[in-house]
Amino acid sequence: MAADPSLAYAHDVRIAVTGASGRVGGRVAELLAPEHDVVALVRPASPYTPPPGVTVAPADYADPASLRAALDGVDTLVFVSSDGHAATVMLHHANVVAAAADARVGHVVALSGLDADVESPFCYAVTNGHTERLLEASGCGYSLARASVYTEFFRSLVRGARRGDEVRLPAGDARVSLVARADVARSLAALALRPPSGTHHDLTGPAAPAVAEVVAAEGARHVEVTLAEYVAALLDGGETSWWAHAYGTMLESIRLGRWATVSDEVATLTGG
Repeated sequence: MAADPSLAYAHDVRIAVTGASGRVGGRVAELLAPEHDVVALVRPASPYTPPPGVTVAPADYADPASLRAALDGVDTLVFVSSDGHAATVMLHHANVVAAAADARVGHVVALSGLDADVESPFCYAVTNGHTERLLEASGCGYSLARASVYTEFFRSLVRGARRGDEVRLPAGDARVSLVARADVARSLAALALRPPSGTHHDLTGPAAPAVAEVVAAEGARHVEVTLAEYVAALLDGGETSWWAHAYGTMLESIRLGRWATVSDEVATLTGG
């Protein structure tokens, strides 16, 4: 049997992971740590406790100098998205891409979204699309991991919109190919051990159930409301204006069918 070229590529590679104190980035670091040289990039004040064998490098998305220092000598970067207001995220991502280019990182595995269209109504689709364009022009080798909506997140969103036995969402008859965070982390780790693909990999579940089916699995029924009604309900419930906007634009993107793609990339990358 011929040797797996991805294993040869991964030998003695130093891999950095941004957002390592989070659920996805933290799991990526855990998966890679037993057999690889892993550097966890975390904010200086983070209470993060690294897995055995993982080196911690203090770095902040908003501090370009800290990012450049943390990426010095790194071969591969697993770039997990920042969070917060879209304009802030866009600035953070530009800082990471610039630091990776300055450090001559050979391979950036970037977590993006299935909807990465800058023309999308979804606020973070715009940031993802912009980040992808920056990375493509950076001179770094890259692999783009376009994840669908996280299963855990969407179920939480459904529960938050529940009133009695009704879940009130502006989703129409849309379908959504939910993917587990654990599968996204496994896929990112797998991509980090391969050469740069120079393309995108759609990370989805094996099917795209209708939103009404996801709601029914929670023991409720979907009731269609307008986007304005949904956002107003979030605000009435104490949600901030930004997150009400973000959730609303995501649901509009789902309603338009932008998250219905189904791919076998997770199984292909991870072996199952």
